[in-house]
Amino acid sequence: MKKANRNLGVLIILAITVAITSCAGSRTRESTGEYLDDTAITTKVKAKLLADSEVSGLAINVETFKGVVQLSGFVDNKAHAQRAGFDNSRRKRCSRSQK
Repeated sequence: MKKANRNLGVLIILAITVAITSCAGSRTRESTGEYLDDTAITTKVKAKLLADSEVSGLAINVETFKGVVQLSGFVDNKAHAQRAGFDNSRRKRCSRSQK
């Protein structure tokens, strides 16, 4: 009986450990909180692109990973690319001005 209780205790501790570490992020994987934050950022950026009458929000894909936004897609000219937030001199981080 003692052995069964001990095995059950070890199993419970193992299950808790797996549950806690599965929500943690790494260099290549987001944590649950980061995923939710990134989803909110992506939604805000995509909404602004869709609301912009000069840039086709449907032609631009928005992806966010650990707070860094990546835009990809096609635009008609360089002015539209800059309006969408692409700046070749600052490829690592681009910010679109808030209206």
